[in-house]
This record gives sequence, C-alpha cells and structure tokens, in this order.
Amino acid sequence: MGEEVIMKVIAINGSPRKGGNTEILLKKVLVPLSAAGWDTELVQIGGKKIRGCTACYRCFEWDEPRCSIKTDIFNEVFEKVLASQAIILGSPTYFTDVSAEMKAFLDRAGFVSVAKGGLLRGKIGAAVVAVRRGGGTHAFDTMNHMFLMSGVIIPGSTYWNLGYGLDKGDVASDAEGLRNMEDIGRTIAWLGAAMAPPHGHLSEGNNCRIMRSVSRKMFFVFTPHDLRLTLLKTISDY
Repeated sequence: MGEEVIMKVIAINGSPRKGGNTEILLKKVLVPLSAAGWDTELVQIGGKKIRGCTACYRCFEWDEPRCSIKTDIFNEVFEKVLASQAIILGSPTYFTDVSAEMKAFLDRAGFVSVAKGGLLRGKIGAAVVAVRRGGGTHAFDTMNHMFLMSGVIIPGSTYWNLGYGLDKGDVASDAEGLRNMEDIGRTIAWLGAAMAPPHGHLSEGNNCRIMRSVSRKMFFVFTPHDLRLTLLKTISDY
C-alpha cells in the first residue's frame, strides 16, 4: 500500500529589498516545487537583525541544534531549515558577493551544523543570485561553498542560477534567467522524489507531498529540447 511522503522546501531571501529581484527569482524556483506537491515557504532575512558568528564555540557545548546568540532571527530560521529537505538561498550581488545578512546566516548555519555532527548533510541545496552585471558568480559560489562544506547535495540546472537586473522588477525581463529558475525547481523536485524513503517516513516536521508508492517507482528524464522533467513510465514492484 502506498503512502504520501511529506517534504518541505525553504527559500531564504537575503535581499533587504522586499519584492525585489532576488525575491522574484526565489518565487520562480518555488513554482514547480509547489506544483509537484511540496510545502514551500519563503523567509525574509535581508533587512532584518542577524549578526555574524562570534566564534564563541558554545554550539559545541550543548545538545540543542542552535546558536548561542538569541537576540536575532537566526535560530528561528535555522529551525525551519532543519525541518526542510531542500534549502534555496537567494542573495543580491553586493561588491561581487552576498549581502551581509546572507553571509551572517551562512557562517552561523554552517558552524552550528558542523558542531552538531553535520545537521545539513543529505539535504538538497540551491543558490540563486540577482546581479546587475558582474560578480554574480562569486556570490553564487559563496552560498554553494557552505553547502559543499556541510554535505548538502547541490543539483544542477541549465546554467548558473543568476538573474540579471538592477531596478526592482528588472529580472522579470530576463527570460532565460527565469527559465533557469524553473529548471532548478524541477530538478529539486525530481531529486527529492528520487531521495524519498521507500516506506514514506521522513523526520519530524517535514511537510510536503510527493507521491511515492512502496510498490512503485517513477522514472524521469530531461527531454533534449525543453529540458523539462518528463515522466517516462511507472513500473510496479521493486
């Protein structure tokens, strides 16, 4: 008998400009995930109080998966990250790198994860960057480096996950960039389905719906023309 596997994706916006280019790109990634049945959530950290790591090492001293700094939003957001199977980080490009809020989040999330034996290991991660002209690849690498050092699985897309624009809403005119965001969303959905446990059991707090039967497997391929995930066939029984 088949069971519903519940999975969740969290998108974290490091831009202080609400409704700006970074947010547009993140929402575009979430569209195919929502269509695939995932529980999606967009969280704003840009423009909010979140300080950098103080290297106090207290996260090594207690059992709880949290940072010792309790005066900002980090622990609240990190709790949502731990309850998710996929993490999408988004940042504008500031002097060829991520925003200050995103850098603070990366340092603390990575360090707490290491302190607790690899809390992020095995999750799916993707980075999304809004950029005016240059420097976007460096910002993209900064977010992916934290993923790689934490054992996070990074799926590919049709190109780097960059969208081009300066003024608020400009990325909406970057048709190729928007297609790339949808493609990475589809890839995450495919990878999540492939990684879903065969008996439909996930850790506490995960809320997505990907239908995966105990007695059925689903096979997907990318079509060469539009790179969309296409369901080939379903075969019965392992």
